[in-house]
Parts: sequence; structure tokens; C-alpha cells
Amino acid sequence: MPRLSEVIAALDNLWPAERAESWDAVGTVVGDPDQEVSRVLFAVDPVQEIVDEAVKLGADLLVTHHPLYLRGTTTVAASTFKGRVVHTLVKNDIALHVAHTNADTADPGVSDALAGALDLNVVRPLVPDPADPEGRRGLGRVCELPHPLTVRELAARAAERLPATAQGIRVAGDPEATVRTIAVSGGSGDGLFDHVRAAGVDAFLTADLRHHPASEARAHSPLALLDAAHWATEWPWCELGAAQLDEISDRNGWDLRVHVSKTVTDPWTAHAASAPTSSAMGAPN
Repeated sequence: MPRLSEVIAALDNLWPAERAESWDAVGTVVGDPDQEVSRVLFAVDPVQEIVDEAVKLGADLLVTHHPLYLRGTTTVAASTFKGRVVHTLVKNDIALHVAHTNADTADPGVSDALAGALDLNVVRPLVPDPADPEGRRGLGRVCELPHPLTVRELAARAAERLPATAQGIRVAGDPEATVRTIAVSGGSGDGLFDHVRAAGVDAFLTADLRHHPASEARAHSPLALLDAAHWATEWPWCELGAAQLDEISDRNGWDLRVHVSKTVTDPWTAHAASAPTSSAMGAPN
């Protein structure tokens, strides 16, 4: 069995910490470098529900996309929910490692996994990493569809292929418009509209679209917007990361057992659709 330090070195090779944004908090949060690792669990969020799943699974290492502590803290007391996560991990000898924005821009990275889940052909990064001479790393991806789809059909595919959430897929734009090219970005993407417009794509699929940026984007062009749940757009990376670690394990003869959590940690739990109205002035008086 490999030691934690060996597994972390392999993960750091996939997602170097120096490629994370300056504000980010990535790397190993909990864990003894000398402990042995035989079972690994990948998940999006380091929340108590996921940590309890890691305990039940008998995992030695939990790899998450989202950081546990993104800002500084003065306590890890178990009376706080993040402190309780730390206590549970330490008591059960489970390490925690985070790959966040360094996994977003990796090749392959979060948006490659999202594109793969939707059967899209990746053409290039949406926001290239200037430090990558090959032009493969960067934030988001510009993609082509193997066959044109309407916005409605593309939204249906996203709803079918991405993990089910209460939100589902929201659409802005003409549902019958044809989509041949699309930009995708896992996680919050409404800060990328300038890059999306410059890419000249027919549609943009991301998460956490806010009213004003979405409204302004629609005013600029006929760009169709597909807004999925944040968690759902990043979960495919867990499968990608697990497959990458599996390959490393086989190559090194580690015989790791690598798992992906299917627990839905999207915070939204229900959705009530608005009743249809026959009036063009549908807002209440």
C-alpha cells in the first residue's frame, strides 16, 4: 500500500497547487504523510454527510473539489460544523485533500469532464492559461456538438446526463434555436460572458447564473444560456479524477480502491414550478 505522501505527490502532479487562484485554498487539509492508503473517496463537497460516508466506506483519503476552509479560522472546535468535519476525519484516520481551481484549469479538468458527460467535442479552453505553451489548459472549454441540436434538445440532454437536482436546467433564449457550438464551464460561470461572446458560440452552459449578467448577455446577442446546478456541473470531475488515480494506481502497483460518492450535496432540495399564465402580464398585481 502506498503512503499518503506518495498518493498526494501523484495528485499534485495532476493538479499542481501553484496553478490554483491566489485566493484559493487547495492541497492537504488533514492527514499524516506516513499513513498508508488503500481506499479513496472522491466527492465535490467536504461536508459532514460526505465525511460520514467516507467513514462507513473505510476510506483512508477523501479528495474533494471544494475547499473545507476557504478563509482563515481561529477554531476547529467540534461545536462548529467545519470543526466537526475535522474531528471526524482525524478520529477515523482519514486524510482530506482539495483540488479546486487547479483542477478547473487542468488538462483534463473540470470542464473537460462536463463536456464529456454531454458528448461534446472539446476544441480549446475558453480562457487559455498563458503559462501553457500547448494551449490546452485554462478555464472553461469551447466545444462542438457532433450533430446540431436545438436549445430544447440540448437542455434535455443536460438534464438527462448530469446528476439530478431540484433545479434541473434553466434556459434563456429561443428553445428552438440551433446549437452547433457551445462553451461550458463547471461551477459559477457568469463572470466569463466576455470570453463566451468572443468565442462566438451558440450557447453557454454553466451554473449560478444571476439575473443581471444573464439579462445583459441576452441583450448583447442571441446567445442561449443553460444554467445547471453548481454541484451537478462539477460532479463529473469526480469520476474523471477517480479514473486518473485508478490509472496511476495500476501503473505503480498500488492496488488502490477508488470510489466516487453519489451523494447529492447540492443545497437545494425541492423545486416548485410556477403555474402557467395565459396573460402576457403574468406578474401579480
